[in-house]
Parts: sequence; C-alpha cells; structure tokens
Amino acid sequence: MRIKDFAKSGHTPTLLSSFLYFDISFMIWVMLGALGTFIVEDYGLSPAQQGMMVGIPILGGALLRIPMGLLADKFGGRKMGMVGMILTMVPLVWGWLFAANLTHIYAVGILLGIAGASFAVALPLASRWYPKEHQGLAMGIAGAGNSGTALALLFGPRLAEVYGWNAVFGLALIPLALTFIVFSLFAKESPAAYKKNTAQDYLKVIKQKDPWLYSFFYSLSFGGFIGLGSFLSIFFFDQYGVSKVTAGSFATLVVFAGSFVRPIGGFLADKYGGMRLLIYLFAGAAISLTIVGTLPPVYIALTALFITLLFLGAANGALFQVIPVHFPKEVGLLTGFVGAAGGLGGFFLPNVLGIFKQVTNTYSFGFWSISATILTAVFIIAKIYRTEKSVSPSLQSVKTVNN
Repeated sequence: MRIKDFAKSGHTPTLLSSFLYFDISFMIWVMLGALGTFIVEDYGLSPAQQGMMVGIPILGGALLRIPMGLLADKFGGRKMGMVGMILTMVPLVWGWLFAANLTHIYAVGILLGIAGASFAVALPLASRWYPKEHQGLAMGIAGAGNSGTALALLFGPRLAEVYGWNAVFGLALIPLALTFIVFSLFAKESPAAYKKNTAQDYLKVIKQKDPWLYSFFYSLSFGGFIGLGSFLSIFFFDQYGVSKVTAGSFATLVVFAGSFVRPIGGFLADKYGGMRLLIYLFAGAAISLTIVGTLPPVYIALTALFITLLFLGAANGALFQVIPVHFPKEVGLLTGFVGAAGGLGGFFLPNVLGIFKQVTNTYSFGFWSISATILTAVFIIAKIYRTEKSVSPSLQSVKTVNN
C-alpha cells in the first residue's frame, strides 16, 4: 500500500481532526491520575479512595461509550464530537474553580468520562472516509490518540508543581478550545452510506457467549493499559518515595510503551494469528506483573511495568484483528461493546490495587491478583485456539484489516 494512494482515498483533514480530538480527550480523561499525587496529599486519601478517584473517570468513559456511539450514528460524528468537547469543558471548569473536597473530585471524575467516550465518535468518523483496504491504517492513525494519556502524565505534574493542581484543569481548557476550533472547521461527515446501529442491535450481541469472552480479554488488555497508566504515578510516589514529577515521568515512559505498539500487535496478529499471539502476549504480561508484585527496586519495577504495557498494548491490536475474523458482519457492534468492557476493566484495576494496599498494607497482592486473572485468560484463549485449530486450521491464518 502506498501512502499516496491512502491519502487520495479518504479525507485527510477529517482524519487528523479526529486524531487531535481523540488525543486531547484522552489527555483530559486521565487527568485525575496524572494529578493524583497532589490530590492525595491535599486530602489525605486512603489507598482505597485513591483507587476509586483514579478509576471513576474510566468508569464514566465505559458507561458513556455506547450511548455516544449511538448518538454519533444518529446525529453524525462531527456534531457529537463538538457536543462532547463542549460538555467536557464542564468538569474542567468545576475542577479549576469549584472542586474543594473528595465528593467534588468524584463528580468531576464521572463527567470526565465524556472525554473518554470520544473513542466511539472519533474513530468511526475518520474510518468511514476510507475503503476497506485502508481502514486499518486510518483507524491506527486516529486511534494513536491514546498517546494523550502520556501527555497528561508528562505535563500534568509539572504544571501542578508551579500553578497548583486546580489550575491544571483550567489550563486544559486551552488545548481543548483550540481542538474544538480545528475540529469544527476541518472535520466532515463521510458521504458514504453505512449501517446505523441501534440499542436493539446491542441487545442481540449480548445474548451471545463469545462477545463476553472477548470483552473479558479486552478488559484486561485495554483495561490494564488505561488502569495502570492512570494509577502508576500514585504507585511510584507511594511505594518508592520519588518526587511527584519523577513519578509522572516514570508513568509517562511506561504509557508510551503501550500507546505505540498497538499497530504492531495488529500486524503480528495478521501474520501469525490473533488468538495464538494473545496467548504469548498475555502470558508475558502475567509474568511481568508477578515480578512487579515482588516490589523490587524501582528501576526493576519500572522495567517490568514497561514490558507489561508493551505486551498489553500489542494485545489491544491483536484483539481487534481477531474480532473481524470471528464476527465479520458485526465488527462495528463488537467494537463498541468490547470497547466499553475495556473501560470497565480500567475502572476495576486501580480499585483492586488500592483496596489490596489498604487491607494488606502492600501492593503485592493487588499485582498478583491481576496477574492471576490474566493467566486465567491465557488458559481460556489457549482452549479456544486449540478448538478452532482442530475445526478449521486455516482460521488462524486469515488476513484481515486491523481494526
């Protein structure tokens, strides 16, 4: 595939506008995690409260993802993207000017979920401009907006050191407003016809067994990526006593690992088979998290977490290679359903770490329980892989567009 052919086949301004919208939205979505060390210090939060604070925005994104997708189908992705950005300004203003206690923080967090639901708007808006043979790259470019997580972790603590954490919410209004202007000027709806999903379509999907299995897998891969990425600043600060800025830098490094390997996971899944690849990726993540659970010296823990998010980030790409193979006529529905499950996983993970820390006074059992859950997924995937191989060996080598 030539880049020139790709550029001619779609609408580059919409693609880049969708990426920018997704990127800034992801940055805002995880702001409580990026600023968590400052909020924890101000309010004296318990470990369980820390996990809840970090997890609530992710839960909000999970709950709003399907409704946002349905509204985008009905009214258009451009309109819903603009509405989503306007509504996202509400929690930013609240966090900047009015947040004064933990209840306010929780309320801000659930409203930040509007930014997390941008996935359901930005990716379809961009990909519908492109023919099937180019949709994988289009989705990859727009989906690279998950790098906004790293932006929050990199700049959030540094700005909070200078201006205070409340002010960082206000400062985030600047890139959001600029993104709104760019998006409203350059994003366009595709003239191509497409099937509009309804709530009834989702009800049909949830009656099947396999979508729940893939949702479980994605709750571990994407949930692990976003959940760990949001909580690691608190973990490094609390466990190793590094400065708030250093904790944010460590978390940024780890998140970068998971952000940019997603396309690689999809490419390898195309080549070797998604289910087969998932076995190795999840097994590697489980081993790395077991090492983290021993609470080794900080740079060993950093390295193990870096490897963990490499595996989980690649698993995200592999899973979205598997879905079109098994559900070729329901890709859009499964993407929304499975994607929402990923957000739920991201909510539970920091809460698991926080609760285990509060009950046992160590993060070890939290990391080990997550590792054990991922290992359970390995056995399930291995069983599915063996069954499929015995029934249809060619299924594992099917080449699909990476979604």
